[in-house]
Amino acid sequence: MATGAADAAQNTPLERVARVGQATSGVVHALIGYIVVRLAFGESGAADQSGALATMAAAPGGTAVLWVTAVTLAALAVWRLTEAVMGKRCDVEDPSALDRMKSAGVAVAYAALAFTALQFALGTGKSSGEQSAGLSARLMQSGAGKTVLVVAGLVTVGIGAYHVYKGVSRKFLDDLHRPVPGVATVLGVVGYTAKGLAIAGAGILVVVATVTSDPAKATGLDGALKTLGTAPFGQVLLCAAGLGIVTYGAYCFVLARYGRM
Repeated sequence: MATGAADAAQNTPLERVARVGQATSGVVHALIGYIVVRLAFGESGAADQSGALATMAAAPGGTAVLWVTAVTLAALAVWRLTEAVMGKRCDVEDPSALDRMKSAGVAVAYAALAFTALQFALGTGKSSGEQSAGLSARLMQSGAGKTVLVVAGLVTVGIGAYHVYKGVSRKFLDDLHRPVPGVATVLGVVGYTAKGLAIAGAGILVVVATVTSDPAKATGLDGALKTLGTAPFGQVLLCAAGLGIVTYGAYCFVLARYGRM
C-alpha cells in the first residue's frame, strides 16, 4: 500500500511553493486568454505561453515576476515528479502505471514552462511558435522526422481530447478536496473543455503541416488559435476560446487552494 508522496515533503515549503506554482500557471493561462481576445479585435500578439511570458516581461517589475514564475513552476514540476515516483500522499493504494505516466507528463510540461519563464527572466526568451516551426522544418527533411511529427501531433490531439473528456465528465473533481465551492465545477468544465479544444487544434495543425510539407503551419497553440480566427464567425470563436482559457486560468487558482497533493 502506497504511503503517497514522500512523507518528508508533506506540509513542507515545497508543497506551499508548488501550490503557488499552480496559481502562477493560472496567471499564465489568463494572460494567454487575454491575448486571444485581443486577437479577436485585431490586435497582435503570440497566443501561447511565450506570448504570456513576454507580456509579463513588459510589465513594471516584470523580471521579478518572471523569476517568481520560474521558481514556483519548477517547484510544481518537482512535486508532480515526486507523485510520479511515489504516488500522491492522499492515495491509499499504489498508483497505476497510467497515473504515474500522467504525473510524469505534467511534470515535464511544468518544467518546460518554468525553463521558458527563466529564459524570459534572463532576457533570452523566444517565440514558441517560431521555435516549433523551425523544429518542424528540420524534422520534415526526412521520412523518420515526418513520422515523429505525425506521432507528436496525434499524441497532442489525444491530450486535448482527454482534457475535453475530463472537463465534460467532471473527472477533474477527483483532483480536489471536498467540499469545494460550486463555482469550481463551472470553472473546471468550461476551462478544461476550452483548453482541450485548443490543444487538439494545435495537434491537428502539426499533422496537416507535415502532410502538406508546410512547417509554417506547425506553430503550436498560437497557430491553432489564429487559424480559428480565420474561420466563419472567427471573431466570436476567438472570443469564446480566449474566455475559455481565462476560465481555465481561474480554475488553476481553485487547484492551488483545493488540489489534492
